Amino acid sequence: MPLVPPPPRAASRPPEPTATDVPSARVLAANQPEWSVGDLAAALKRTLEDAFGHVRLRGEISGYRGQHGSGHAYFSLKDGQARIDAVVWKGVFGRLRQKPQEGLEVVATGRITTFAGKSSYQIVVESLEPAGLGAWMALLEERKRVLAAEGLFDPAHRKPIPYLPRVVGVVTSPTGAVIRDILHRLADRFPRPVLVWPVRVQGEGAAEEVAAAIRGFNALAPNGPIPRPDVLIVARGGGSIEDLWSFNEECVVRAAHESRIPLISAVGHETDTTLIDYVSDRRAPTPTGAAEMAVPMRAELVATVHDLGGRNHGAVLRRLDRDRADLRAAARAIPPADAFLAGKRQRLDLAEARLAPALAAGARGHRQRLQALLDRLARRSPDVALANARARLARIDHRPRTAVRNDLLRKGEHLGQLGRRLVVAREATIERARALEARRADRLAAVLARLTQAGARTVERRRDRLAALGGLLGSLSYRAVLERGYVLVRDADGAPLRRAADAARAPGLSLQFADGTVRARPEGAEAGPPAPFSVLPEPDKAPRRAPRRAAARGKPAEPEAQQASLFEA
Repeated sequence: MPLVPPPPRAASRPPEPTATDVPSARVLAANQPEWSVGDLAAALKRTLEDAFGHVRLRGEISGYRGQHGSGHAYFSLKDGQARIDAVVWKGVFGRLRQKPQEGLEVVATGRITTFAGKSSYQIVVESLEPAGLGAWMALLEERKRVLAAEGLFDPAHRKPIPYLPRVVGVVTSPTGAVIRDILHRLADRFPRPVLVWPVRVQGEGAAEEVAAAIRGFNALAPNGPIPRPDVLIVARGGGSIEDLWSFNEECVVRAAHESRIPLISAVGHETDTTLIDYVSDRRAPTPTGAAEMAVPMRAELVATVHDLGGRNHGAVLRRLDRDRADLRAAARAIPPADAFLAGKRQRLDLAEARLAPALAAGARGHRQRLQALLDRLARRSPDVALANARARLARIDHRPRTAVRNDLLRKGEHLGQLGRRLVVAREATIERARALEARRADRLAAVLARLTQAGARTVERRRDRLAALGGLLGSLSYRAVLERGYVLVRDADGAPLRRAADAARAPGLSLQFADGTVRARPEGAEAGPPAPFSVLPEPDKAPRRAPRRAAARGKPAEPEAQQASLFEA
């Protein structure tokens, strides 16, 4: 059910309801149906989708930050007056020819719907197109700048086109006039095997097919069942920039750059330029021109081969004639063998004549040098040197004894000096030790005196503390309680009794007063001799060890167990 909006309010203030109007207003409000938030959102969604359906919006992309983690893309379309949210679902995003870019003016086609979670409306984009030629050119320049910055257009990457390829690969539409022009031109110039990879050259998905064709040709094995082309031609006829846009896509440019087979681009006419032209190894103005660049002219090649063959044959003949003439001239210039050997024989005869005198002169020279060495040996005989050494030894024979005696005297004097110095040092050391011992004895006597005084003071303090603790023990003793008129009741074993029932069951009692102990028997007990019992020590004979130990530990003495028993009783 379509939702009808309420009529606009009047500019003037409505009149205040009177007393008679209030009940009728309440009745009308009570009769209006109640809407839940979900029902109202659903009604708004149906109304908006029924009223608009598919629309085409022109605006600038704003707030685009790439695909979301889910694969969807969210952005806004705006102009100078308004703004609308846009969403591209994951499945549609992969099929878009033009991907969203921040600041790009586009024409978006899609459905208007609402998003209840934000109480807003949005457009679900199904296709994107640049808005006008200016936007296409701006996008083309931006993409060209980015790819050039990556080095894809560097001329250093271009490969030479083979002069006579064995196989030519063509990437184009199989139904257009372009393939027929290329095949016709190749057949006219130089018939070669042609492999055609049919693709779409316009429309959605055309760029992906062209890139796949280039990569497919490169994937063929060089010697496989399908021959690998030696050169590729990517061709398309002329058209507008929108028609040629597939060859400006990044996937096509990168595929052409990665191609190991030399590639000739022939897209459009002479004035048409696409990004594949910058990355290809050779650009042709037309598809026919690409065929001319791919293969040479067969007739011209045959004529050139014949001409080169004739020139090669003539050059070989002329070279043989020239070499033959040079050989004859060289043969005439070579002298006979006797002329070469005559000089050698003459030099050999002269050498033989000079050999005997040279040997004799050499022997005489060696004999003279040997005689000179003998004369020098006679003048400097080893026997003479040995006799001279013995004479020098005899002259210095008494010197070592004198030197040893003098050295002993010097060392004895030195030892005497060291002994005297040692005696003096020993006496000084003994004196220092005696002085140190005296100082230590004095310090020990002083420490002993201080220790004696400290011991006396400690004994005095302990005696005073012991007297104070004794007085405290006397004041806290249970005998002081007995002095105040209390009695300590014991049984026959001397154990104190704390309950009247225990005293009634006892066969005999001992009543301790401050000045003595009296035996008694509870009422109802059988007559007989009084049960033996232990007599407590006198007050002046009470043990003092426990108080002294407590005083020695610095704690007040604890009363005896009899005191606690007395107080509890």
